[in-house]
Amino acid sequence: MLSVELHTHSALSHDGRDSVELLLEQASGIGLDALAITDHDEIGASQRAAELAPEYGIVGITGMEVTSTAGHVLALGIDEAVPAGLSFAETLDRIREQGGLAVVPHPFQESRHGVLEHISKDELAEADAIEVYNSRLLTGRSNRQAERFARRRGLPMTAGSDAHIAEMVGQAVTKVDADEHSVEAILDAIRAGRTTVEGERTPWRISFRQAAGGAKRRVQSRIGRFLG
Repeated sequence: MLSVELHTHSALSHDGRDSVELLLEQASGIGLDALAITDHDEIGASQRAAELAPEYGIVGITGMEVTSTAGHVLALGIDEAVPAGLSFAETLDRIREQGGLAVVPHPFQESRHGVLEHISKDELAEADAIEVYNSRLLTGRSNRQAERFARRRGLPMTAGSDAHIAEMVGQAVTKVDADEHSVEAILDAIRAGRTTVEGERTPWRISFRQAAGGAKRRVQSRIGRFLG
């Protein structure tokens, strides 16, 4: 079984902090087999991480967290950025056109752009997989809802730390029964549902620090655009 981290953010995300190198160093240091950097509506850092990953002894999975009109969707194994602002269904189509995997993170967490505020559960079931354990939820209720839904619908299940700082990479991982150490084998195994999930909740003080840092960067960015 491979230990795979499928949901992380670098400094390229508006609410991320650390470099690609720091995230890779953390992933390698804790013994992960693969890492996906999934920045908000950006793919550049993830592409760089995928190139550098072999130097750290891990598999780099290119991806991003796409903001659809319904909410967030993780696009894994893609080559080009999927535009933000598309419908949920078209976002899934764009990901699959590239041979990618469409995973819905924190679907029951409306306050964090979970999709169920805007789509039906039947539409949600069209995803390739559901993130059933997200480390940054303050309570476990939404995770439990996601897991019950995925089990009822027979959908593959994943986990992710949703790390916005390097030290939280690996807080939640997807254990993948893949045939080999490659992006293709990992994604194929997830599609087939050969996964288990494990993880621990991000300490509240770290979640608060991540959120505060993201808010500060957003304010700075807006001021910069105004002055520019």
